[in-house]
Amino acid sequence: MHVPDGFINAPVSVATGAVAAAAVAVSLRGARRELAGAGAGGVAGAERTAPLAGLVAAFIFAVQMLNFPVAAGTSGHLLGGALAAILVGPYTGVLCVSVVLLMQGVLFADGGLTALGVNITDMAIVTTVVAYALFRGLVKVLPRRRRSITVASFVAALVSVPAAAVAFTGLYALGGTADVPIGKVFTAMVGVHVLIGIGEATITALTVGAVIAVRPDLVYGARGLTKPLELRTSPLATPADEPTPADEPAPAAAPAPAAPAPVAPRRSVRRVWLAGVAAALVCAGGISYYASASPDGLEKVAHDHGIDAKAEDHAAKDSPLADYSVKDITDPRLAGGLAGVIGVGATLAVGTGVFVVLRRRRNTGADEQPATAERPSENV
Repeated sequence: MHVPDGFINAPVSVATGAVAAAAVAVSLRGARRELAGAGAGGVAGAERTAPLAGLVAAFIFAVQMLNFPVAAGTSGHLLGGALAAILVGPYTGVLCVSVVLLMQGVLFADGGLTALGVNITDMAIVTTVVAYALFRGLVKVLPRRRRSITVASFVAALVSVPAAAVAFTGLYALGGTADVPIGKVFTAMVGVHVLIGIGEATITALTVGAVIAVRPDLVYGARGLTKPLELRTSPLATPADEPTPADEPAPAAAPAPAAPAPVAPRRSVRRVWLAGVAAALVCAGGISYYASASPDGLEKVAHDHGIDAKAEDHAAKDSPLADYSVKDITDPRLAGGLAGVIGVGATLAVGTGVFVVLRRRRNTGADEQPATAERPSENV
């Protein structure tokens, strides 16, 4: 659903750019809280959350290369808003998808540069907000089980895709450059994207379910499912409320050793991170060669209904990685696979860098706050 340059006029493009910039600014503040508190242990949990957020962005980039057929001559691909929001939180999810869209537009000429605000608004903000709101509502009414998280993920992802199609139709009604009946655009966009939503829901549910199966503590949307740490007494100790037999003398009272404070075990995320990177590289570097070559839902609708009448060439059309292929490499499998690997690496580096900076800024603020709060008490 990447909107090219020329589909939406300049005033609406500028307006959506302002909306996208404001949403990203709000998400930067919200992501600091999510990165600091998503893991068990508060700020310490952020040490593992930031790299995972970068991994989510790289994984979404990779899976977006896997177009799957949905109808005759039409394909679809993951949007990723629901997946990102459920795995790392809604604010961080907006940033993840925004990083993906930025990398795609700048490096691969996928999605117009003047339409970047339109794409972020449609594919990052709308999908994330709709999906996470629906997900949280479902989690509240469903049984508190891991399976409920997977079911809620499926439904939220399914609805988020046609919601993005509706949002695009609204933007096109405001600033479309071609004279096309909006009713036809709405019917065609929503119809094909309901089918694409089924694929989105399947990918999202499988991914969330796989992570929950091995590390539910790493899934932002599954907070509260893991049991809190409990102290257990030795089975050899006599319970305090159990009466001592009358024919046995009462044992001499002995001072009980101080029980150590419960400490949450630190579990490494290295294996999960490595598995995620490997999966992204396999998808982008290998499986993407077998992706459907049919146009995606927006491209098909635009071609059939004349929305693309005033489409413009991409400013980065001569990029060495344009169209997800390395320039001057004649073997299409090698060119596409190498471009995918480069994209995964670049998205992982940029995404991780952004979230590590956010985490450090949040940690710095958390470290300074207690010292400031204690100053009044020193004067008492």
